[in-house]
Amino acid sequence: MNSNQLLCSWRQHFSRRTLLKSTAVAGLGWLTPLAERLALSAERSKDKAAAKSLIVLWLQGGPSQLETFDPHPGTRIGGDTKAIKTAAKDIQLADSLPLLAEQMDSISLVRSIVSKEGDHERATYTVKNGYRPDPTLVHPSLGAILCHKLSDSIEIPRHISIIPSQWPARGGYLGATYDAFKTFDPVGPIPDVTARVPEERAQRRLDDLQNVVEARFARGRLKDLDQKTLHASSIAAARRMMSSEQLKAFNVSDAPEALRKEFGDTPFGRSCLAAVQLVEVGVRCVEVTLDGWDTHANNHEQCKARNAILDPAFAALIKQLKERDLLDSTIVMCAGEFGRTPRINPLGGRDHWPHGFSIALAGGGIWGGRLVGETSPEPKLDEKNRTADVADPRNVEDIHATILQAVGIDPTEELETPIGRPMALSQGKVITELLAS
Repeated sequence: MNSNQLLCSWRQHFSRRTLLKSTAVAGLGWLTPLAERLALSAERSKDKAAAKSLIVLWLQGGPSQLETFDPHPGTRIGGDTKAIKTAAKDIQLADSLPLLAEQMDSISLVRSIVSKEGDHERATYTVKNGYRPDPTLVHPSLGAILCHKLSDSIEIPRHISIIPSQWPARGGYLGATYDAFKTFDPVGPIPDVTARVPEERAQRRLDDLQNVVEARFARGRLKDLDQKTLHASSIAAARRMMSSEQLKAFNVSDAPEALRKEFGDTPFGRSCLAAVQLVEVGVRCVEVTLDGWDTHANNHEQCKARNAILDPAFAALIKQLKERDLLDSTIVMCAGEFGRTPRINPLGGRDHWPHGFSIALAGGGIWGGRLVGETSPEPKLDEKNRTADVADPRNVEDIHATILQAVGIDPTEELETPIGRPMALSQGKVITELLAS
C-alpha cells in the first residue's frame, strides 16, 4: 500500500479527535510525526461545508479582559482577580467563569486585539463592521454581509438582534433590508408579528391597500413602485413571517426546564438559548447583547456580576451547538467594543482600553483551545496610561476577515456602494492559525 492509499484508509476510519482519544486510552501521551500528520489530514479532509451561521455575543460597554479572558493574577495590573485552569491546556480564565472553562477546548482567544477607537459609539461601529467610522459611508455588519452573500429560503428574518444594543447591527450600504430584526427577552411576545386587530379586519385592510396600489399600477402612475420600494414583496414576506411555523424558534418557554436553567434564568441566558434554536432553523446571524460592562468604578464587583450571567449562557450555548451538531456550521464570536486599562483608577474601576484586548471565537471550522497573541503582565505605562506591550498584535478587521473566510466568503471581494465606489468586504488579514483547514 502506497502512502496515498494509507492516507485514504486512515481518513475513512479515524478523525484526529478519535485518534487522540485512542492514544489516551492506550496510555500514550504522544503521537509519532506520521501519526499526527495522518490524524490532522483525516480531520481536515472531511467533507464539511463552510460555516453558514454566526452568533455574536455582544458585551456592551467594553468588558475588562483582565477579569474575563486574559487574567494576570498576582501582578500589579491583575487586581484581585484569580485565574483558573481550563479544558485547554495553555488557557486560563478569570475564576468567575468556571463553566466556560470546561468548554475552552472548543473556544480560541485572540488576546492581542488593537484598535484606534476608544469611544463607545465609534468602537462599536469598528468591531461590528470591521471598518472605522466614515462620514461618507455606512459599512455593513458581519451579519448583514452573510445575509447578502448567502442565500436561503427561510420565512423569518435572517438577521436578528435580541436585546438590541444602543447601536445594533446594520445593513449599511447594502440597504436597510439587511438591518437586524430587533426583539427582546424571549419570554415576551415577538414584536410586529401579530395584528392588533382581528384577522378578518386585518385581511380587509390588506385587500383595500392592494386595490389602491394595483389600480395605480394599472394607470401607469407607479409603474416601478415595487422595484424601488419593494412594497408588494415586503408585504408578502411579512405575511409569510406572521404565519410561519419557524416563529416557534423564538420561543424558549417550551424548552425543558433543565435546559433553561443550564443557560441561566436571565434575559441573556434565555436569548442565547433562542439563538441556538434560531440558527437551527436557518437564521444566518443572531446578535445577543449583555450590557453593563462600562466599569469605570467598582470594576471587579461589576465584572463578577456580569460573569455570573455570561458564564452559564456562553458555556451552555457551546454545549448545545455541539449536541445539536451545529457547532461546525455556526461561528460564535464573543466581543465588546474594547477592553479596560491595566491600571486601576481611584474609583476601583478600569477605563477604556483599545490597545490590547480579547475576542473569543468558536465553531465553524475555527480551532478550539488556541491562543493568539498575549499582553504583558507588567506593561510599561506612559503618562497617558498607554502601552505597546502586546505580542503579535491583531486588528479588529483581522477578526472579520477570518470569519468571512470560515464561511466561504472571500474577504477581499469588492462590492459596489450606491455611489459606485468599490469597497472590499474586509481589509483585514485572515488569522490562518485559527482555521482548521
